[in-house]
This record gives sequence, C-alpha cells and structure tokens, in this order.
Amino acid sequence: MTQFKISDYETIKNAMVNRDLKQALYDEGKVIMDGVLLTLHGEEHHKRRKLEHKVFQRDYFKYYEQELFPKTLDETIEPFIKSKKADLIDFGYRITMNLTADFAGIDRTKKTPSETNKLLTLVKKFSEGATLVHSKRDKSIVEKEVLDALDIFEIDFLKPSIEKRLKLISAYNNDEIEKDQLPRDVLTVLLMNEDNINLDDDIIKKEIAFYLQAGSHSTANSMTHAFHEISNWINDDKQKFNKIKNDPIFLQKCVHESMRLHPASPVAWRKPTCPVKIEKSTHLKEDDLLVMDLYTANRDVGIFGEDANSFNPDRKLKSHQNLWGLTFGIGLHMCFGRDLDGGVSPNRETDPSKHQYGVVTLLIKKLFEHNVQRDPKNKPERDIKTERPNWGKYPVIFGEKK
Repeated sequence: MTQFKISDYETIKNAMVNRDLKQALYDEGKVIMDGVLLTLHGEEHHKRRKLEHKVFQRDYFKYYEQELFPKTLDETIEPFIKSKKADLIDFGYRITMNLTADFAGIDRTKKTPSETNKLLTLVKKFSEGATLVHSKRDKSIVEKEVLDALDIFEIDFLKPSIEKRLKLISAYNNDEIEKDQLPRDVLTVLLMNEDNINLDDDIIKKEIAFYLQAGSHSTANSMTHAFHEISNWINDDKQKFNKIKNDPIFLQKCVHESMRLHPASPVAWRKPTCPVKIEKSTHLKEDDLLVMDLYTANRDVGIFGEDANSFNPDRKLKSHQNLWGLTFGIGLHMCFGRDLDGGVSPNRETDPSKHQYGVVTLLIKKLFEHNVQRDPKNKPERDIKTERPNWGKYPVIFGEKK
C-alpha cells in the first residue's frame, strides 16, 4: 500500500466528491464504526443516508434550536452557574449529549444526575473508540473498554428505548395513533425500515452509539475551541466584547472562523474502489491510501488570505466560499449535523430574530452572557490521549450575568 497526502484546498474538494473514493479514516475504529452510515459506500450508503435524512432536515434543526434547545441549555448550565465554575469540555459534552440523544432516540427515563453521568461516561468511551486511529493508548485495551461500554449501553439505554418505540410502531401500524405521534428520531426510522435495509441488532446498536458520540464529541470540542479563540480576540477590549454580546450574526461568523481553524477531524482518509487519478501526476491503486490534510487546507492562503493561520472574524471571502472551509466535508459524506452545529450562513436579508445560528453559537452566547472567563488558577490542558489537537480540560469561572 502506498500512502498519498494532499493539502491543497481545491484538490481535496475534488477528491471529496469523487465517488470512486470511499471513507477509510475509521477502519481502525471498527469496534464501534463498522457498518455505520459514515463508513458505508455506494448503494448501501445511499439507501441508509436517504432513510436517515428524514430526521435530519433543516426545519427540524430549526425547531430543535428554537423550541427545545433553550430549555435544555438552561437546565444544564444552572448547576455550573451555582458553583461558579466548569470544565468547558465536560459542560459541552453534557449539553450536546442530551440534545443528540433526542435525535438518536435514546430515552433518559430517570432524569437523574447518576443516569446522566452513566450515559456521559459511555458516550466518551464511544468517542475514544471511533477515533482509535489517533489514540495514544494501547488500542487493544481501548477496544475492550468500548465493547464493555456497548454492552452496558444496550442493557441500560438501548433496549428500553427500542421496546417503547416498537410498541408505538405497532400502534401506528394498527391505526391506533397517527404518524406524527411517533418519535422523530433515528432509532424509530431504523426500526420501521430494518427489513428493507438488512439491519441486524448489532448494526442498530452501533449506529445509535455513533450518533451519540459524533454529536457530543465534535460539538463539545468546537465550542471549546471557539470560546478560546474569541476570548483571545476580545482580550479585555470592551468594544469587542459588546459586539460579541449584541450582534449574534457576527458571533456566528466568529464561530465559523474557529471551525475553519479547528476542524473536528484534522484529516480525512479515502481508499480507491478502482484506479483513480488525483491531480495531474498522482495515480491511486485500489490498495492505496489518500490522506487529506483538512487542517492545512483550511489555512490555504489562496482561499482565505495571507492571514489564513490567524483568527479573523472580519475575513472577507468570495461569495460562494464557506466560512468554515472543509470542516463539515462535502459530497457523499458531508456531515449530517452541519446545520445543527454551525447553523445556516446569513445573507443581507437575514432577520436576526428568526435566523438559525447553530447550537455552538448559542452556547458561546450563553457563556458570554454569564461573563465566563478562563480560570486564572487552572490553566487549560491539551488532551494527551489523542493525536488530535483538542483540549482535555478547559477550566472556566462564571462572573455576574451581563
């Protein structure tokens, strides 16, 4: 096998939409990623994505953001406000785990702190398994831990959620309830169509676990990176702070700029399904590996300007260019949760009161409303368990609400 690495923005864009290249980054994480949507290719991927897209539509994201998320956010942040401190990574996981569980179809029947902590521990372990390729730990130990976590998840969370939905589906099939009375989540969609797309119990378990970890892991890290970049940019400048506080459209631009600098995955891997030509002189055979350096591509000076390595929320780009670069991917494997995390890009006619900002922007807005600042007594620490450039701990303190 020969490995080829590309970092040019336009070359990566073309590779991402090439249907002869299949996802390969998560091959090492098969313990939890084998058979899930992200790792499928061809007709099988098309059928599953078309099916699950019924849940992930823009009107639904907007409903969640404007109707459900504010209540969940207030409930989650309240204990941290009272204690006047938090670890942003932990806070981010907690708030997004609850949101993602609703999308995935996992019920939290007890609503107790212990139940939340148990699910949170499992979700973090799922994330470690999914990103196994970048783990610095003994990978066989991580795999065993992930398998144990999946067993606990199945008994304590998945089976009760399945039983509830199967009863509702039966009632719907017998004309006892209307379709809009069914839960609108991934698990319900899979259970209603498992015979049509040949899903077994193990695939359903992994698919739901995948959604839980993907939503929580990426959003928690995106929020923390954004808080770090924006805090450095403000740097005690009251005018900048007031702009962040009073202009949510500008705040969203700040979040998108941070997402560009800090993609959830710094690389994307693809393997050819047949001989493929990338660039003029790069020819890939079926057993080759294409490594796409998203971190570098998102800092391409030809696309983002001479200061592409810097955080600049006032950056001017061509009208067709996404502010977040290639962070969410494009083509077949574009991230389902793009509009949920990043919101919708505004235009000149955008009404700020009706705009869909994305949950990361809303999280950052809430943090600055409560005058959250880095804890001067506890410095942030990088995550030493992974090669990904993420924060492991990010202690903050809460001030008076402004």
